[in-house]
Amino acid sequence: MKNLTRRRTLLGLSSAAFAVTAPRLPSARTQAALHEYAAQAAAALADGRNVELGLLMPQGSSANVNPAIEAFRAATGILVKPVETPVDNINVQLTLDTLSDAGSYDLALPATFGRPDLVSTGAIIPLSDYADKHEPDDFRQGVLYPTGDSFDGQTYGFQTDGDAYLMFYHQDLLKDDGEQKRFSDTFGYPLDIPETWEQLDQQIKFFNRPDEDLAGGVLFRTPGYVAWEWWVRFHAKGYWPLSETLVPQIDAEAGVTALEDLIRFTEHLCHEASTLGLFDNWKRYAEGNVYCNIGWGGTQKYLNGPTSKMRGKMAFGPTPGGIVDGELLLTPYFNWGWNYVVTSRSKEPEIAYLFALFASSSEMSTRSVRQQKGYFDPFRPEHYEDAEIRETYSDAFLDVHATSMKNAIPDLYLAHQGEYFQVLSDGLNRALRREISPEKALKRVSESWSLISARAGLKKQQNRWMQLRGKYPLAVRNRLRDYS
Repeated sequence: MKNLTRRRTLLGLSSAAFAVTAPRLPSARTQAALHEYAAQAAAALADGRNVELGLLMPQGSSANVNPAIEAFRAATGILVKPVETPVDNINVQLTLDTLSDAGSYDLALPATFGRPDLVSTGAIIPLSDYADKHEPDDFRQGVLYPTGDSFDGQTYGFQTDGDAYLMFYHQDLLKDDGEQKRFSDTFGYPLDIPETWEQLDQQIKFFNRPDEDLAGGVLFRTPGYVAWEWWVRFHAKGYWPLSETLVPQIDAEAGVTALEDLIRFTEHLCHEASTLGLFDNWKRYAEGNVYCNIGWGGTQKYLNGPTSKMRGKMAFGPTPGGIVDGELLLTPYFNWGWNYVVTSRSKEPEIAYLFALFASSSEMSTRSVRQQKGYFDPFRPEHYEDAEIRETYSDAFLDVHATSMKNAIPDLYLAHQGEYFQVLSDGLNRALRREISPEKALKRVSESWSLISARAGLKKQQNRWMQLRGKYPLAVRNRLRDYS
């Protein structure tokens, strides 16, 4: 009786929900009770067997995932055993596990941008048939950014983390009367949340005062991370990175200018910016003597925490845009986000799918995002209405975050995505180190991209790219141009 009481407490289910019977018919599923349905269906499939699932997940996510693991076990008797790995290593580890035929995991939480490569290596399985069988019709319509869940017309995962790139500003500096006067006297317009990259770069330079122990910014300049900022700067100039026939356009004027701007204003960032990884970046900005930073909701959870000197002292904005044909073009960007997938080596793929459905349901995902010590961020509309989540993030942050999620451009979800971006990162970093000119760096990247596309199968890759272009937000898609 104690176990049954505990289960009811954890899940809030009726006693009927724990009966090991056939799952309810699809017509009986509702969004509010989806976690109940998924648990009931998984228990029926387990049919009294001792089922254990292995879950590979990024370090720092246990606070988010454990509530779902505990509730699922209480409801079904199925144990989900988590294994943590460094955040930048999970996609590689999952691929190696597949290629070695080790079969250590049934589920994983890789970064969304890695999905095309995980599909190509056979590391994960399509979930479309399971989705048709188990999901309400409106389940995925409730996700603010669903683009990363599918590839080549198949559903492969569950977005469970809303990682739209945002800007953080030191509000005390931004609103200071003296700073505002000096800035307007210098640049001829008011100091406020910047709308364009040009304005942001001017503000970073204005606030970079090493003699006053103040830095203009701590935007990422580490290999693998710097490409994300360049990607937004480039799109904000109003061009597609690839033509309709997959010809690279990044080495034309817009791409070169975006890289030149990025390089020029790097000198006004913290001198440590080139060495700071994800968590060290947060710690540095939390010291309170840097004007601006770039990041995600996980950044905000840390900076809004009890040990941060920036708690309650920040203003927020979308990533800056550019002026295209006389009007502001904003291109917010979804560039990370953890995403539940089922591995190709799973011996219990449908039960693994049902755990992912359970964890991604409205009820359980809300519990997950609430966790102050975890880094999962809102991705469903109801998350933004939850009182605990609003307290954790702040209303000001969530307002900007929701808008950016709804209007985010996607990552480059093509086969060999990792290779495309690795080549891009290498070229950008060589230019940042002044080893090569921006023009030559991007020219070589473009040449490499053409070879990657050819190896991937040019016609198929062209079709993927045209499908991806169609998934850009309409307001952005209608403004982007090709050079030819």
